[in-house]
Amino acid sequence: MEFNPIQIVPELYQLLLIVALFCQCLGDGSETPPAERWLPYFAGFGVFVNIVSWGAEGLLFAGAYKLDALSQFFKLAIAAGFYVAVLNAARQPSLEERKRPDYFMFLALSAWGLMLLSSAVELITIYIALEISSYSLYAVIPLRNTGGKGDPRAAEAGIKYILFGAVATAVALYGFSYILASQHTSYIAQLAKANWTWAAQPMAVVGLSLFMGGMFFKLALFPFHFWCPDVYQGASNETAGFAATLPKLGATVVLIRLAVLLKPGLEITMLLAVLGALSMTFGNLCALAQKDVKRLLGFSSVAHAGYIMVGLVSGTAMGLAAAAFYSLAYVAMNLLCFWVVSRVASDGRNLQLDDLNGLYKRSPALAFALGVGAFALVGLPPTMGFMGKLFLIAPAWEHYWWLVVVMVLNSAIAIFYYLSLVRHAYTHEASEDAPVPDNSPFSVCGAGILAAVVLLFGVLPGGLLDYAVMAGKQLLP
Repeated sequence: MEFNPIQIVPELYQLLLIVALFCQCLGDGSETPPAERWLPYFAGFGVFVNIVSWGAEGLLFAGAYKLDALSQFFKLAIAAGFYVAVLNAARQPSLEERKRPDYFMFLALSAWGLMLLSSAVELITIYIALEISSYSLYAVIPLRNTGGKGDPRAAEAGIKYILFGAVATAVALYGFSYILASQHTSYIAQLAKANWTWAAQPMAVVGLSLFMGGMFFKLALFPFHFWCPDVYQGASNETAGFAATLPKLGATVVLIRLAVLLKPGLEITMLLAVLGALSMTFGNLCALAQKDVKRLLGFSSVAHAGYIMVGLVSGTAMGLAAAAFYSLAYVAMNLLCFWVVSRVASDGRNLQLDDLNGLYKRSPALAFALGVGAFALVGLPPTMGFMGKLFLIAPAWEHYWWLVVVMVLNSAIAIFYYLSLVRHAYTHEASEDAPVPDNSPFSVCGAGILAAVVLLFGVLPGGLLDYAVMAGKQLLP
């Protein structure tokens, strides 16, 4: 079809923000307002731009870029997540003033890469978009200043993220070569017509498994999870909040598109189910032993990656819709938790569980928001986490009932460490060296709005789920 720039207004608007931030990086910043003052307004307007472009459809760039309900769903979620991440990072105490324009430019560039990933339906396009989103994070994760000098934990986190990212990239490219050699195409629409059984196409099955490894890295799915807790712990609280949320959306949308190649009973589908079971079990068991809040949330991320697999292996439009809904719920729940962590650790420290002691006295609003986030991550009603897990169960039960049982058991295990956050906040007394929370109206209102979103879509999930189901039916009629 003929190219129409209006169809990709969200991507063009995000690119305009990147250019503006790049221009500010070139100067010394003395003649322009700081990025953290003007960027939140324009990032918020970006959410409106995505809403205005809602419903755009078509194939662009020789069929490699697709605008459909699924891409619009995830682009809006990415724009909203970027807006919250910018607001959260606007008061980052561990970031040098002169590095702030560069920091926000790389965050915007990563979000732009994730938007491209949402519409990419050709494997090389997917790979390039994945690298755009990843390289930006390679640059921002080490940016953490503690006591007037660089933090060695952040440098270690950056090195680990780069090394694991390079390995995942190599694995994905190696898998792509197998797919291209065996199927002679890199377009998902044509790959969906191929036979993906091991007996008929062993090379293609191996290639697809390896290519998905690149997405598993972003999703922190076992065994591609090793970077996750270390990077969360080493990066600043605000950077960890971004890295823990938005990249999961990009990985999930690609896996949903690739899931149309799979059917229940195939060897590769069983592989995804087994990895999902291992991921949720390993992540939850490791999280039980954590005292650092961000490491706890890191292993929690590994477990939630396994939950998303439950929807992907179902082979139904409802299963894909449930995976999309749960990924959005996961982002909302974690943005809420990291917002509270960033506001409680107003000096930029890494929070330990004991640092939450007595939070209900020091900041009742933040303690309540933390409770909502913890209940949602457990999957208790009336939160998005509960509805998300409920939607995942039904589509997968017919073919992978054992995976549903594993998910339910792991949700029970997770109750202990998630509710320990609430237990420390409400039943322990604070020590003298406890951090002083940021109780400004900005911090309290932000926590309240995010908690309201988590509760609202837990009580009224219908509209969001209906749109996700429509997007799933477009992929699997």
